[in-house]
Formats: sequence, structure tokens, C-alpha cells
Amino acid sequence: MRTTRTLSFLAAGLLVASAGTTQAMGQARERVGLLEITGTPAEAPSPLAWLFGEEEPTLSGLVAAIEGAKDEHNLDHLVVRRKDSALSWAHVDELGQASESVDIPVTVFAEQMGPTDLMLASYADLSMIQAAGDVSLPGLYMEEMFMADTLDWVGLNAQMIQVGDYKGANEQMSRSGPSEAWNENIDGLLDSLYGHMVGTLAQGEGMTSAKVEKAMETLWMANAEDAVAAGLVDAAVDLPDLGEAVAGKGSNPRWITVSAGADASEFDTSNPFAMLQMLTAEPEDELTGPTIAVLHLTGSIMTGDSTTGGMFGGQTIGSRTVRNELRKLGDNDMVQAVVLRIDSPGGSATASEIIWQGVKELRQEKPVWVSVGNMAASGGYYIAVGGEKIYANESSILGSIGVVGGKISMTELYDTLKINVVGRARGPRADMFASAKAWDEQQIDIVRGKMTEVYNQFAGRVTDGRPGIDLSKTAEGRLFLGKDAAELNMADEVGTLDDAVQDLAAHIGLAAYDVRHFPGPKSLTEILEESLGGFMGANSPLAGDASALPMVRAIRAAVGEQTWTQMVHSLNAFSLLREEPVVLTAPSVVTFR
Repeated sequence: MRTTRTLSFLAAGLLVASAGTTQAMGQARERVGLLEITGTPAEAPSPLAWLFGEEEPTLSGLVAAIEGAKDEHNLDHLVVRRKDSALSWAHVDELGQASESVDIPVTVFAEQMGPTDLMLASYADLSMIQAAGDVSLPGLYMEEMFMADTLDWVGLNAQMIQVGDYKGANEQMSRSGPSEAWNENIDGLLDSLYGHMVGTLAQGEGMTSAKVEKAMETLWMANAEDAVAAGLVDAAVDLPDLGEAVAGKGSNPRWITVSAGADASEFDTSNPFAMLQMLTAEPEDELTGPTIAVLHLTGSIMTGDSTTGGMFGGQTIGSRTVRNELRKLGDNDMVQAVVLRIDSPGGSATASEIIWQGVKELRQEKPVWVSVGNMAASGGYYIAVGGEKIYANESSILGSIGVVGGKISMTELYDTLKINVVGRARGPRADMFASAKAWDEQQIDIVRGKMTEVYNQFAGRVTDGRPGIDLSKTAEGRLFLGKDAAELNMADEVGTLDDAVQDLAAHIGLAAYDVRHFPGPKSLTEILEESLGGFMGANSPLAGDASALPMVRAIRAAVGEQTWTQMVHSLNAFSLLREEPVVLTAPSVVTFR
């Protein structure tokens, strides 16, 4: 809990607790809002949310629900209930700061608590857990798999080349263990992540970092009562007693549901005529006044159209789709400014440059700022430096200014399987990516030369967009948390998406404005056309889809949804090597707790 606000709310609680007789004489019941967070909040609204409602609320919707709870529902208290949700650290940053901004008591409650639950609870005025619930607060542990020996064993030769000593994106396939530079890079990032976790808990609970670490020795596997004794949770209560625990003994509060998702349309889905009407219905997305547009760029970066599922599931950022959206925003006179909300580990070097060019063009017409979610690394950071100003959460990951590329030669595997591959080539360099032929030294030098050109262009975009930045401290693949990135001039402010929007509005003198999220809503007909139009083609949702494979499903189940979400964007980015020799992507690190 935030100690600076606790005393006044405890005093209010004592007044409520002593008011039992007054309530019996007709005093109004305490109004307690309940906001439930389930699943993983989406970054952007579903294109069909206007028709069917949101299956799971967006992060922006949750933030708005917290900030507007008091005025919209006339609340005395707000309870944020974590209900089988999986939040990233960036989610915790944004939801936690929203909790701090409201002037009514906020309580975080969960049946069980892990690190992100406890971090979110530390922002609240009170934290409560189900009596006898489980608590787990271990330190941070990362695992990386280095597969060079395995690939060699099966007869595959990964000829991966990187520009940037600290990049590390090639090492998992080309080395048996980490290089000294990658060790320095990832150890520094892990130190920062751990420091952020401990610091957040210490500040929120009003204790020293040493005391938090002492508590972790017990709470790595513990129960609710242990967490209360350690001072990281305020109370262990049974769910039916939560109302009195929040508002005061004998208060009999009135529970008010606080919703964060979009409401479904009023169509009667049991009526066949209504179903036909849904097919022809169009979303009402016309802008009616001054608007700040938030354009979401989530996933790995690829040429072509954005998709809702890459090779391993998840979303992709398509350069063609993004350029079209940027052009529409530029042409719409109601859009006064744009915030790019980036959550990407990178991807195609070509697509990153194409999108960067679109951002620079839009900046000639109206202000463009950037807000970083979980990550803007490699190609994601390439796009970010096209904006005028960059905001990042404390736990956002930025950087990875470097390039990786290569191919996997299958010569030995073919020999083992007694497969005789006969290649035929016409013209210069036609066999550069032949699967049965490894690169010779001359070819490696040619590829490295092209990659160096891409790296120099990347570095040039960074220096143009971040005047005064010291590339000797920030480039060559280095990774940083948001706070460290701001100190190194890689970002301008440590702040949330909400901060970026509000500061941008003040910057351009907007007192009254709407905030709209893009890409915007779509009709059901558009969605069906996009899905069925390429059903059996290269862009089909079934084409190259590895997410349905039993092995992929097993890995997803083993690591859990939160870790899988972190992995999938990087896996999709690496799958680009099937089509592009050079990519801008950050390495994937699996985190276990």
C-alpha cells in the first residue's frame, strides 16, 4: 500500500466502523465498486467490439475504469480484483499509477498472489488476499537455450551473422553458450528488472529493499498469513467478508459493478433476421470533434498486411497496413495529433524502414509522439525514433540497436537422410540461400557487408531522432529498462500511455478532446472477407500456422500464458528468416518464476 495516503483512509475506516448505530438509523450505505481483471488485457480494442462487446477489456479500458470510477459511479471505495489474470510488468506500471491517481481508497484483492499481483497491490491503499490463499514471491530466474550443438548433431549448420557485439539474437542458434558481451547485456537487464521489482515493493509497502529480500526468502512458496506477517499484504480475508473488510465492520456496503469493456450491440442474436442485420451493420466510427489518435503497433514487424496471428499465433505489424492507417490519420482533419503505442521486439528491416518513413511523413502534418508498452526493441525502437517524443514505462524494454541475419544449411542432414538435392541456378548470387550449400567466406563477407549497411542506416535513424544520444553506450544491441533508457536519452519521459496522451494534448493546447484507438472497428462483412478471401492462400490463417502443432501447444501449456505471450512475438520475428536474410529483432529470453 502507498503509505502517504493510508492514514486518512484508515481514519475514514474507523469512522465507518463506529457508525453501526447511525447506519441503523438510515445512513446511506457505503458504495464499493468492484472491477474484475481476468485474462491478459489487450493493447487495442477488437475490431468487432462495437458489435459483440469485449471478450476481455483493453489496458486502456481498465485504466479509464479505475480513473473514472469515483465520478461515474459515485463510489466511496474501489476494489480491483485479480481473477485468473496474467499481467505483464508494463500492465502493472499503468494500472498501478491509475490506482494512485484516484482520490478514493483502492483495494487490490486476489485469491492467490504472485510477483505481479503483489507489485500491483503495492500501489493500492490496501491489499487483501483470500484467507489460506497461496503466495509466491521468488527472485527472478531466466533460462536461455543454446542449440548450436543440437543443430550440429542433427546435421544443420546455422550460419547466423549479427552486427552489434551485444545483440545476442544469433547466439542461441550459433553458439553452445553465451558470449561475454551478451552475458554483460542480459545480466545488466536482469539486474534492472530485479531492482525494479524489489524497488516497487519496497516503495509501496514502506520498507527497505533488504526487508523485501528477507521476505522473499519465506514467500517464495507460502500462504496468505505468511504474506501478512511479512508486511507485503495488509489482510487475509474470506471473500464473503470482503465488503466489511474494505468499508468497515458492520457497514453492509452496496456493491457496484465497474465495467471496463465495450458493451455489446443491442442485436438479438437469437433472431435470424437480427443476424442478417448484423452482416450489413456498419460501425459508427466517425470522428465528431478534436481527437488524439492512438495507433497500436503490436507484434513482430513484417512487410505486407498486419495479421492477428503469425506463424506462432499472436499479432503482426504489417508495413502496408500501418502506412495506410498513417495516411488516413494524416488526412482526417479531426485528428489533431497521434500517439504510436508500440509493443514489439522488431522484425523485418525493410518493413521497419517503410513504417519509419510513414511516421516521418505524418510528422510533417501533425505531432506524433510514442508510448512504449512492454517493449520497443530493435525494429520496434527503429519505428519509435521517428516520433517527436518517446514515453516508456519503468519496466518497458528499449534498445537492441543491431542487426541479425543468416540462413541454416541442411547439407549434413540431407546426407544423413540419403537425400540427394540437385540445385540449378542462373545469374549472379542465385544460390545464396540454397538449403544444401553453406556460405563460403566470400559470401559471408557479402552478407555481412549488406547487414552493416542496414545497421548504419538504423544507427543514423537513431541519431537523427535522438539528438545527442551516445551510441557508444546505447547501440550494438544493448537493452535497457525504461528508466535507464530515459537517462541515456533513448526516451524522453518515464510515463504511461495516459501520460503521453495528456501531455500531448497540453502541448498542442487541447482542453477538450476525444481519444480514439486505431486500427478502428470493422464491420462483420469486412472481417469475413479478410478471413475467407485468402482462406487457402499464402495469407490464409491456416498457411504456415505452427500454433496448432501439438509440440507448440505443449510448450505453450508448459510455460504458461504470460511467458508464451512474451515469447510469441520474438518467435514470429525469427520466422522471417525463412523469407528475409536480414531482420531487426531482439533475442527471446524465457523467464520462469
